[in-house]
Amino acid sequence: FYLYWFFRICILMALWAVAHLNSPGYGLRALRRTTGGRRGSAGLTGQDANGVPLRRSKRGWMWNQFFLLEEYTGTDLQYVGKLHSDSDRGDGSVRYVLSGEGAGTLFKIDEKSGDIHATKRLDREEKAYYILHAKAVNRFTNEALEGESEFIIKIHDINDNEPRFTKDPYMAQVPEMSDIGTSVIQVTATDADDATYGNSARVVYSILEGQPYFSVDPDTGLIKTALPDMDREVKENYQVVIQAKDMAGQMGGLSGTTTVSITLSDVNDNPPRFTKSLYEFRVPESTELGATAGLVPAEDADIGENAEMDYRIVWSDSPGTFDIITNRSTQEGVIVLRKPLDFESKRQYSFRIQVENVHINPRFFTNGPFRDEATVKIIVEDVDEPPVFRRAAYVMEVIEDVPRNTAIGSISATDPDGKETLIRYSIDRRTDMDRVFNIHAGNGSVFNVRELDREENTWHNITVIATEFNNPRQMSRVPVYIRVLDVNDNAPTLATNYETFVCENAKANQRIQTVSATDPDDPIGGHRFFFSLAQEAAGKANFSVRDNKDNTAWILTRRNSYNSLQRSVYHVPVVITDGDTPMQSSTNTLTIKVCTCDREGKMKLCNAEALTARAGLSTGALVAILLCVIILLMIVVLFAALRRQKKKEPLIISKEDVRDNVVSYNDEGGGEEDTQAFDIGTLRNPEAIEENKQRRDIVPETFYPPVRRPVLPPTRDNNGDVRDFINQRLQDNDSDPTAPPYDSLATYAYEGNGSVAESLSSLESVTTEGDQDYNYLSEWGPRFKKLADMYGGDDSDRDS
Repeated sequence: FYLYWFFRICILMALWAVAHLNSPGYGLRALRRTTGGRRGSAGLTGQDANGVPLRRSKRGWMWNQFFLLEEYTGTDLQYVGKLHSDSDRGDGSVRYVLSGEGAGTLFKIDEKSGDIHATKRLDREEKAYYILHAKAVNRFTNEALEGESEFIIKIHDINDNEPRFTKDPYMAQVPEMSDIGTSVIQVTATDADDATYGNSARVVYSILEGQPYFSVDPDTGLIKTALPDMDREVKENYQVVIQAKDMAGQMGGLSGTTTVSITLSDVNDNPPRFTKSLYEFRVPESTELGATAGLVPAEDADIGENAEMDYRIVWSDSPGTFDIITNRSTQEGVIVLRKPLDFESKRQYSFRIQVENVHINPRFFTNGPFRDEATVKIIVEDVDEPPVFRRAAYVMEVIEDVPRNTAIGSISATDPDGKETLIRYSIDRRTDMDRVFNIHAGNGSVFNVRELDREENTWHNITVIATEFNNPRQMSRVPVYIRVLDVNDNAPTLATNYETFVCENAKANQRIQTVSATDPDDPIGGHRFFFSLAQEAAGKANFSVRDNKDNTAWILTRRNSYNSLQRSVYHVPVVITDGDTPMQSSTNTLTIKVCTCDREGKMKLCNAEALTARAGLSTGALVAILLCVIILLMIVVLFAALRRQKKKEPLIISKEDVRDNVVSYNDEGGGEEDTQAFDIGTLRNPEAIEENKQRRDIVPETFYPPVRRPVLPPTRDNNGDVRDFINQRLQDNDSDPTAPPYDSLATYAYEGNGSVAESLSSLESVTTEGDQDYNYLSEWGPRFKKLADMYGGDDSDRDS
């Protein structure tokens, strides 16, 4: 209440001061906006820049600029101000009219007095001023006494809004071990009050929580570190509460707060440390290479990349036996075996390891490297190991002609555990399927149990197994390669089956063939062959053999001409001897054929045997060709038989085959009405005749079944028998309801009353009354018999 009257008195005093400032003697008259109205007497006040006289008019309005406090809480309407015109004589003839923003709703005017009141409580933060228009008119004539004038109602601000931060909470990071005064984050608070009026919007920052670690600048809101060497490993997160207060922080001002969450980020300010100074591991001697022998952990208070470590071995009593690497996921040191262990030769290993950070911060470690060291001891444990051969592989040699059960070599294995363990030897039979070799189970001597042939197998690869006698599960394997050495046990032969010929016009001492030899043996110095003519053929030989001393020989003629008619083939025995020990020789027959040649010595024609041999037609080839011809003939015969059988299927093919039973029907017919006029199926199957089937092409006068009349025997003296036969057939067809149409042509043939030689059939017809066996005609037999009975005829006719 007291504040209300205090501010109201202040406003009245301000209004009084403004009224005096607007008097003619003050220079603020421009605030009085006059757009029209009654003018008073004019007076000369001076000249403008162009020398034109300036005149001042008397103003018709008499009112002041208005001000209004926001957030009015009184019970009465808040008084804004008064409008007055010098035309108003106080007799009530003047009416004041208000228009513009809020006129009639927020602001009301008394038409008689010109007093303006606010009807509602106003908020400057919502709207800071209102623009209105006022005019004075004659109440009775509505004549404008003053032109419309614009004025402003300004809302005076009061401190009714507290400062508000732009975020809540704030998140910030600062590196640990930062110096005092290191900037962390800047906070900002805003006040909705009028910053141009008093201190209502002037904000001052202060820290409520977070001391003594952090401080805040009161004017800018910048948060800084307040203590040196804050360690993340000691405390990582801090909650700081910042207050913003208006009225420049004075008493009675409004305030707001926010929380700032500050995290100390890690820096590499801690070295890695081994958890122990001595690490001891037990490793079996059977551990495979590359296996892990132990894990060495090191700790680092830092995190992330600041905690990444590298391990290395800086000293070892057996360099190269072990190595250490880093497990990047756990940052542990992994000890790896690089050389095999042997309990019997070395039972303990010792070495020193070192760990250091990968990323080193020189700010914190300027006096030396950032690392730590520890000692590792490896104790080798004894295990029962399989036997160990003295060699990784054995190579033996044996001559191919050695007798059975000859010792070839010896295999030896020992127990690496140092015990007097008996070893048992055996051969893996999967590598010696033919059981060519065997081994002594006790001393490991290898011997052959079958004869060896170098030409069959030069090398034999077997596997020998050594097993501990007391523990058969402990076994080892070793490859044994046995080479069979050559012995000259094969005689040389001709290199190929030579096809040699001599021309009939050959001259003496003419070369007709060059021969070479082959030998499956493999002498150390290579082959050396000697060629000669067999001794028994040397006296009567027609050809000679010349050794060329280069493992080849020439076959030469010994006379001028040869006659293929006298002798077409010559057989020359050639003796081939090798030069190895023991010497081996063989006699090979070279076949020479006599051929006719041209002048240049090219073969033109040989004897039949030679031509057959050159054509390459062996006995097997001729037999195959003969079989193909026979099969082809059989196929032709079978095809002809099938065609013949197929032709016999239809009974009626042409009118010459079945005497008077074939009808030539070549007219177009009567369409569907003629479909039953003639049925060729009846001729094919007489048993299927429909007895009561009527002719459809004519209307018969009488209906009666066909009459079968006896056949009149013809006479030999005249042709009356033929005439009677034809008349009888015409009458039968005319009376037959199933006969073909009348416009069809029927042919009849008559053979006569029989042959003098009686029937020529081989079916032995006896009498016309006797039943004949027609099964030989298959399905056509009954049909022929039916046709014969229908049309008459003697036995010879039916047989035919």
